[in-house]
Amino acid sequence: MDTWDADRLFTVIEELVLCHSPSGVEAEVDRYIQQWLDKLDVEYWQDEADNIVVKIPGRTSDGAIAVTAHKDEIGGLVKGIEPAGRLQVRRLGGAYPWVYGEGVVDLLGDNETISGILSFGSRHVSHESPQKVQQEGKAVHWETAWVETKLSTGELVKAGVRPGTRMVVGKHRKRPFRLGDYIASYTLDNKASVAILLGLAERVKNPPVDVYLVASAKEEVGAIGALYFSQRQRLSRLIALEICPLAKEYPIADGPRPVLFAQDSYGLYDELLNQEILAAASTVGINLQQAVVSQFGSDASIAMKFGHVPRGACLSFPTQNTHGYEIAHLDAIANCLTVLTTYLNDSIGPTG
Repeated sequence: MDTWDADRLFTVIEELVLCHSPSGVEAEVDRYIQQWLDKLDVEYWQDEADNIVVKIPGRTSDGAIAVTAHKDEIGGLVKGIEPAGRLQVRRLGGAYPWVYGEGVVDLLGDNETISGILSFGSRHVSHESPQKVQQEGKAVHWETAWVETKLSTGELVKAGVRPGTRMVVGKHRKRPFRLGDYIASYTLDNKASVAILLGLAERVKNPPVDVYLVASAKEEVGAIGALYFSQRQRLSRLIALEICPLAKEYPIADGPRPVLFAQDSYGLYDELLNQEILAAASTVGINLQQAVVSQFGSDASIAMKFGHVPRGACLSFPTQNTHGYEIAHLDAIANCLTVLTTYLNDSIGPTG
């Protein structure tokens, strides 16, 4: 097996993070994933919903299982264009302007990517200026923020910037930072999970049943890609790879131990499938944490809620600052890869 140590994981995640992929405009990360898969002896395709699907044939096609990691990221959406190159923006997925702060953002125009400055207004002002209230305890909202480009309307039109154009954090601000055993970066949700998926594409060989590895599209806006795939492909189980929020309300320890969810906002995960994953983890000496979380959904829980799959699970790694500048232990990410490699190659149980 190829070695997926902390250094290699950091490098792969960094390369993925630097591929912009706001929901629905994911071509840049698609190219990276496809180039990676081209180097492997695997069958893959991109479906009509923009998912990239790897099929690893098993010893039987009965009871096929899927593992998903969404490839899209949150950001902003241009709503309107004002004179002097100022853009009105609204959120795409669970993005908040105060998390990004003032600074460079990239606008993915139809013809070219241009940069602008996410702006909240000057501070040396009185209550005559509307941004004064933002200095007095009120959070900045998208409706009171804007992007300055200093371009003419004609220049913006030429670049293909229009209502609906995606906005993401500027690429030079996204480069991950190493904090000892930790990686800190925007969009670890869910680029780190895509790295795990690529590791599985290398490591899973001749599993008991057919395995589909799905880099799913448009998860942040409703798990659209996973719902499309799971509606058309008969599956016995679906496992989503995700981040796990670290917060005082959850009894989850930061560090190298992955987390298996029992419930999220969309409902219960399958207890039998969770027990299978826990058993696989135990065989390789990894003690998983378990958690109930709120304000959260995954490809698996959403697909279960809509009746697309009978059993779903979500394996995750503990993460600080979720949907912001996220921090996660590299060994937790690596341990997710180890657990799923073991489960898919050796420990898949009966489908009943």
